[in-house]
Amino acid sequence: MQVEGSCHCGKIRFEADIDAETVGICHCTDCQTLSASAFRVTAPASEAGFRLLKGMPKLHVKETADSGAPRVQAFCADCGSAIYSTSLAGTERTFGVRIGVLKQRAKLTPSHQVWCQSKLPWLPEMPGEAFEQE
Repeated sequence: MQVEGSCHCGKIRFEADIDAETVGICHCTDCQTLSASAFRVTAPASEAGFRLLKGMPKLHVKETADSGAPRVQAFCADCGSAIYSTSLAGTERTFGVRIGVLKQRAKLTPSHQVWCQSKLPWLPEMPGEAFEQE
């Protein structure tokens, strides 16, 4: 599925090819902190399938994410909208596109949940199979 996205202020615009069946909810403490919410919803896109149309996101590298690996967070330097996350290096990286910045977000139902050991206890049942991370 091709999706279109932009930050809140419109200075960054992009399009991406995603598999709508792989949208996921992440409950890790990094996603909670970076989204200022209880979780984050992400749609994976291959690096080759992600195309910036306008602007350039600011990149922040968290040296040790909950997974233990460095993680790049891309966001708009003007309005702060989160755009994607990815690994620091490598070939054929996957971009975790933040569905809140996608025009098609209402059509993207999560298929799974990860880092459920960090899920906040007051959250109601959510869509998708839940997985614990090691």
